[in-house]
Amino acid sequence: MDHPSDSPEQQSDKTLSRRSALVGGAALAAAPLIAATPALADDQSGGDRGGSGADQGSPLLLTRPESLGAPAVEGLHLTFGADPAREMTASWTTDGPVRRPRVQLGTLEGGFGRTVEADTRTYTDGASGRTVHTHHARMLDLCPGTYYTYAALHDGGRPDAGTFRTAERGRHPFTFTSFGDQAVPSTTWQPDGKGGYTSVPSGIASPAAADIVAGIEQVDPLFHLLNGDLCYANISPDRLRTWQGFFANNTRSARFRPWMPAAGNHENEKANGPIGFSAFQTRFDLPGNGGDAETQGLWYSFTVGSVHVVVLQNDDVAYQDAGDSYVHGYSGGAQAAWLERDLAAARSDRSIDWVVVCMHQVMVSSSDANGADRGLREQWGPLFDRYQVDLVVCGHEHDYERSLPVRGTVSGSETLTPNPVATATDVIDTARGTVHMVLGGGGTSSPTNAKFFAPGKAKVITGVGAVGGNGKRTPVYVFEDAPWVGVRDLKSAYGFAAFTVDPGHEPGGTTSMHVTYYNVAQPDGRISALENFVLQRRRSDHH
Repeated sequence: MDHPSDSPEQQSDKTLSRRSALVGGAALAAAPLIAATPALADDQSGGDRGGSGADQGSPLLLTRPESLGAPAVEGLHLTFGADPAREMTASWTTDGPVRRPRVQLGTLEGGFGRTVEADTRTYTDGASGRTVHTHHARMLDLCPGTYYTYAALHDGGRPDAGTFRTAERGRHPFTFTSFGDQAVPSTTWQPDGKGGYTSVPSGIASPAAADIVAGIEQVDPLFHLLNGDLCYANISPDRLRTWQGFFANNTRSARFRPWMPAAGNHENEKANGPIGFSAFQTRFDLPGNGGDAETQGLWYSFTVGSVHVVVLQNDDVAYQDAGDSYVHGYSGGAQAAWLERDLAAARSDRSIDWVVVCMHQVMVSSSDANGADRGLREQWGPLFDRYQVDLVVCGHEHDYERSLPVRGTVSGSETLTPNPVATATDVIDTARGTVHMVLGGGGTSSPTNAKFFAPGKAKVITGVGAVGGNGKRTPVYVFEDAPWVGVRDLKSAYGFAAFTVDPGHEPGGTTSMHVTYYNVAQPDGRISALENFVLQRRRSDHH
């Protein structure tokens, strides 16, 4: 902005210099692109930090014209730190290295007043050889239940901004949302075999991948759980453009609330790290799990109010060969040992009522698609039973289905069939059994809601055979009777769930989760409620 004290001549000079930086044809013809960048390198003052005297207005004030060559802030998104009441991370990418990536943090009333330096992480994509630069600013010592405003920036670049609200301490009502298998609404380039390129979908892209983000914003949750298979970059001709499209689509929600992801099989990318998850791990800053760098971000947990959320990475225990490499057993039992410790600690904490697991591959499915995975039933099932997990949200199957509450297995079943403990689908006591929700209608172009078996039947992967013509280990399927089948959406392919926590009013009283499943309609993306039901259990602070 022009300062009131500037003379008309000075204002004219500034206007002309600003305009000249934006006019492409003559300026680009007169000098190579690199000629636009030395001014950035020489600007050690960081004009966006604010100077002294008349220049000290806002800490985000740009005191010199834009210059070609400064990378933009892209894909701004939030994740919780270890303590969601006091920690939040803002993350973004830039097309190349930048100087002093940082966040200016403040409040809506007080403006930007605090600088948080960002850590930069990179990885080199094994398919293209291109290097990705990501930046993560961990905002610590925040106040619980407080709205903040923030802007991400670097020297010489234009800031991009958002707002967020921290979680409150103690038992309080709030809403979170969940879906998986999103994909992107964009296209990428693929060689046409004639020396040129043709435009094709990025992975299994569809418009619903965009519509569903607008649906999340209508609900306005405190946070969102993304249940794996984020963008399908591993099956796209251009992984990096697909990741870019994913964040460009989701930043209109994820800059305002944490999107907490689970890594699915399609986050396993060939030649990206020792087990294939480097892209996911570099792009998201997630709570620690006490393990090594190889598994950081693949499993973690956090607590909001009376709800403890556990995020798992299922390729470690699932039998199905569905990623770019077969990594079954990669943790050597470390994830299972961590999970048991985490669940035991949560269930012994009298401030925690609810335990919610977010993961990708499924323990229940009655669709003739991927099917349920016995590996999950073997490894996770006994832990979910022992520690009374209330709710499991997952994806993998591109449809909507929820189970009756289950506990233990049907006696003598080869597939370890989950055993239903009640038949009601409207009000469910999760202290008696775990409810599994398949929420895989996040936006892919390959829905599976038309593949549901007749009620009472399902298929389960019980192992894998030799590598087939597609390069994958052939799944071994066994059919089962499926008495656990609860509610399924046979008509609509796309949707998400919203969970509103009612903590209850007295120690030892009843706490509830009011659940709504929303359809995302074709072709207009209209959001409408398909069903409502209630999960409930006794609070853990009883005497």
